[in-house]
Amino acid sequence: MGQVSPAQTGRGAGNTRNGIGPGGRYYPVHSIRDDWQVYDEANKAYIPFIVEQHSGIPSVSAFIDLESNRNYKLLVWSQEDCYVFLDAALKQKLRAGNWLVMSIDSLYRVYRKPQLFLTLYGPPGIENKQAFIAYPKSATQKTVVLSDDNLSVLPRPHMVYDDFFGLALIFLLGTHAFLFTFFRRPFLSFFSLHDLFVLRLRDEQFVINKQLNRATIAFTLNLSFVIGFLVMFVQGLDIDIFASRTLMLQGSQLPSLIIDFFLVSGIAFLLMMGKYVALQAIGSLYRLESITNLHYFKILQASSIFFPTIGIILTALVFNMHDPASIGAYLQIPFVIFYVGRLVLLYVVFTNAASVKSLYLISYLCIVELVPLLIGVRFAL
Repeated sequence: MGQVSPAQTGRGAGNTRNGIGPGGRYYPVHSIRDDWQVYDEANKAYIPFIVEQHSGIPSVSAFIDLESNRNYKLLVWSQEDCYVFLDAALKQKLRAGNWLVMSIDSLYRVYRKPQLFLTLYGPPGIENKQAFIAYPKSATQKTVVLSDDNLSVLPRPHMVYDDFFGLALIFLLGTHAFLFTFFRRPFLSFFSLHDLFVLRLRDEQFVINKQLNRATIAFTLNLSFVIGFLVMFVQGLDIDIFASRTLMLQGSQLPSLIIDFFLVSGIAFLLMMGKYVALQAIGSLYRLESITNLHYFKILQASSIFFPTIGIILTALVFNMHDPASIGAYLQIPFVIFYVGRLVLLYVVFTNAASVKSLYLISYLCIVELVPLLIGVRFAL
């Protein structure tokens, strides 16, 4: 199949200055030498051939760009006997010292795909193998026109959806839909800007007089998922938040990303529940038990509106910027504005909700809100 005997080769396989192939009748356009790959069992993928690591592997492969090399020829040579595979289908045995010449136009018509997977199986290493994309000096060399009469055994196409951020967005859409369906009245209150700025809430408000009811825990958990997604999203821009890389599995595969997502979300949930416990403890210390539940409700309400909004804005910016990593220089600004604005809102709400001394309120808010804000600005990003 297009083999040329050693007597016909004329020039050695390694001589490319004056021509390559049978009789040196081809000009080299591209050498496949730096394109060889080997299959790595650990990563379940093809990786570049490294002489120091893969010199003993008998099978080497390369992707041949058919679409960009029309009108050229594919030349393959081996110093020893080897087998030539095209798209995992055995084409023929290549005799030692012979050239195999194939028309790329013919390959493109037969396989009808922009790339072809070439594999050479034989003696280990690549020093004794040559592959070129070349242009004939003349039209006298007869090349082989392939026919699709070989039985190809190819792996089934990988159809698993592995876009983590797409799956995470669908998951968050599902959690919000769940909350809207089963906690409609709290949902409408949590995600209402009007209710957020209402200074005097009704005594029968669902969350104020019920500590850690199902609605509060459900919306806290949902907020932790949103925060987990934002951390993973920003991490994907190579921006390390609170050295969060040390918490993650350092993997880029979908299972590792899912585990990291739930790990970060779980930490966020525990921190928010811990903050509720701290509110109760500090409220008891300053005898402000009547406003601790209101405090937590307002924190949860403001955060439930802010974090999804900033997530939507970040997503839109990343997919419309040439350098998304530059967002990191300005990422602190909206968070500082949010936390300072929330602090002002809480102070105004508390002064209308309870008759207490201003000094107690200032002390209470400084401990609960200002200290975490200052620590976050200092060590985040």
